[in-house]
Formats: sequence, C-alpha cells, structure tokens
Amino acid sequence: MAAVLGLAGAALWGIGDFLGGLASRRMAVLAVLAISQAIGLAGVVLWVLLAHDPFPGVTELLPAAAAGVAGLVGLGALYRGFAVGAMGIVAPISAASPIVPLTVDAARGITPGVLQWLGVALVLVGIVTLSKEPSGSATQRIAAGAGLALVAALGFGGFVVGLDAGADESAPWAVVAARSASVAIAVVAILVTSGTLRAPRNLLPLLIGVGVFDTGATVCVAFATTKGSAGIVAVLGALYPVVTVVLARIVLAEKLSRSRRAGGLVALSGAALVAAG
Repeated sequence: MAAVLGLAGAALWGIGDFLGGLASRRMAVLAVLAISQAIGLAGVVLWVLLAHDPFPGVTELLPAAAAGVAGLVGLGALYRGFAVGAMGIVAPISAASPIVPLTVDAARGITPGVLQWLGVALVLVGIVTLSKEPSGSATQRIAAGAGLALVAALGFGGFVVGLDAGADESAPWAVVAARSASVAIAVVAILVTSGTLRAPRNLLPLLIGVGVFDTGATVCVAFATTKGSAGIVAVLGALYPVVTVVLARIVLAEKLSRSRRAGGLVALSGAALVAAG
C-alpha cells in the first residue's frame, strides 16, 4: 500500500509542479504559492471535517507544520527554477530529495541496503550530469535553475521527514498543519515584499489545478508514511520528474541534449533502485 500511495503522490506532484511551473512563468512565484496552497488548504480542511478525525494537539503537529515550511521553500525554489531553466533539467535534479529522509532513517538505525546505496550514487551522478552545460569554451558552467533544484531537493526531503512525524499522530491533521504553515508563510512573504495576491482571471484554472494536484499528492504521501519507511516513500514520491519532464516535452516541446537525457535517466533510475532496495 505504501508503494501504491507513494507512486500516486509522484504522479500528482508531477502534474501539479508542471502546472506550477507554467504559472510561475506568467506571475510571481510567491503569488502562485500562496494562492495554490490556500486552495489546497480549503480542500484538506473540508476532508478533515468530514472524516471526524480528533485533533491530536498542537505540540504533536509541530513537525508537520515545520514540514509545511520546508515544502514551501522547496516548491518556491522549484517553481523559480522552472521559470528560469528547463523543466527537463530542474525536475530530475530535485529528485535527490530522498537522500534527506534516508539519512534520517540511517540515524535511527534503518540502514539502506546495497541497492539503495547504489541508487543514491546514481542519483548524484545524474545530478552532476544535468547540472553542467557547455559555456561555448573549454570550461563549463552550472545550468540555469540547477542550484534552485538542489534547494528544492533539500526542502522536499525535509517535508517528508516532518510529515512522517506528524502523520504518526493523524495523517489528515498533519496535512492541515503543513498546509496552514505554508499558506501563512507565503502570505507574510508577500506582505513583506509588497507583492500582490491578485491573479489574472485566465490563470485561475491553472492555480486551482496546482492546489488540487499538489494537495492530493501530499495526502497520498502522508498516508504512505504511516504504511512504510519515510525514506522509501520519499524515493517513490521523487519519481514525479518523469511526469513533469514528459509533460514539458509534449506541451512545451522542450529538447535536451543526449548527455542530459542520459543524466535524467540515470538520476531517475537511481531513485527507482532506492525504492527497489
């Protein structure tokens, strides 16, 4: 069940992040985050009310709230990376996020197997390949959006760790805590930067889609962490770039060099090996 939920989360995240990347090319990233997260929060609150799940307590939900902040940072970095770079480069690099929960699992005595370590190595090799691009001379420079993708990976990894801790008490309330924290931080950031929450009318369906798919993925992952290891769930969820890259190729006609395509396949194959281990 954990594997099925983790893969469902990957599919939903892949669609939501592609839509978020499109929206971020046409309006401010903070506005995209605040509006889409608020839409998702409304849906989750309704779900909790219908489920009649008892409130576990503020202290018990603090890790989930921290997860929401980490996830917001990750999404902000990812969407900005999509806005300035190619989705086919940024998305696979962000798939390194499982390294964070795997490290936490290792600290708890849950040591990855040989296949998982091989998978981690492949992910890192893929990231290096994707991150470099020719500069027109003998030297190379970092690809646009690669640094932001690494920040996204750290944010997403921290998100799964915090959500795992909160979901042990109540998966529905953990998602509510995470979303509440992310919405609050996003709104405060907009106020501090004198931004605006107004969105063009023609972008509203896109923003609704981001909120619905992203929150649906979070719900799947929250339940998945109650059924299996957070590290393995994170790896399965990190396969979302497959969906994002395919959509970018079909909708945006993004083209990547042969070496970059190979790097993306290596990174995603590494993530799959971690899950198989």
